[in-house]
Amino acid sequence: SLLQAFRRHRLSAYLFLLPALVVLAMFGFWPVLYGSYLSFTDYSLVRETHWVGLANYRYIFGNDMFLTGLKNSILFLLIVPCIQICAITLAVLVNHRLPGMRVFRVAYYVPVVTTVSVVGIMWGFMFHDQGALNYVLLKLHAINAPVAWLSDDSIALFAIMFVSLWRGLGWYMVMYLAALQSIPSEMQEAAILDGANAWQRFWKITVPMLMPTIMVCSIMSVLAALKAYQEVDVLTQGGPMNSTFTALYYAYDQGL
Repeated sequence: SLLQAFRRHRLSAYLFLLPALVVLAMFGFWPVLYGSYLSFTDYSLVRETHWVGLANYRYIFGNDMFLTGLKNSILFLLIVPCIQICAITLAVLVNHRLPGMRVFRVAYYVPVVTTVSVVGIMWGFMFHDQGALNYVLLKLHAINAPVAWLSDDSIALFAIMFVSLWRGLGWYMVMYLAALQSIPSEMQEAAILDGANAWQRFWKITVPMLMPTIMVCSIMSVLAALKAYQEVDVLTQGGPMNSTFTALYYAYDQGL
């Protein structure tokens, strides 16, 4: 019967999904559940584990260093709208068939495939008091004296945020570019015939069609911002005066 055929089809689908679900359960769900349980215990590899309830949470939220890291991780979320707006703008620009556009696309994607150590060394030289960034700004008379980008506790975190934005921009640009190229050209042509200008076509056609991609990229960007660690470790190691400590870097520092 039709019902039996439907059940067999559904069973086949679950059988195909079973290997992936087993791997996901072993390396995804189980670690999260077991780690959540351990957070309520005094866990030790060499002695008996004891249940301590909320004691660990009371300790961590009473720790000034953790609160600083948590505040900086939340502050890191400021790059989420910036990186999405810049990535969409770049994707719209590189979506045009102009000479040299492929080279432009590759140039913006190179930071994505460059290792963090290389990026850190490069930007470390750029941010140095006598580095290229201060040199250019001094020549343009934008500043009167060299700026201590990584040794000033009031701006060091924002310098690292800029590096994270620069490094991730190409990845999101490629995702938005793929989404732009999937928009049917007939919709743009119909809007042109109706007298819509470029700005109206962007807001009435392009942005609504990009919304699923915007949601996915925004979620990925939020998770990446909350897990900020590599740039901090390479450029400042949490300094100066712990101003660039993030929550994840605090966890790493406690584990040393």
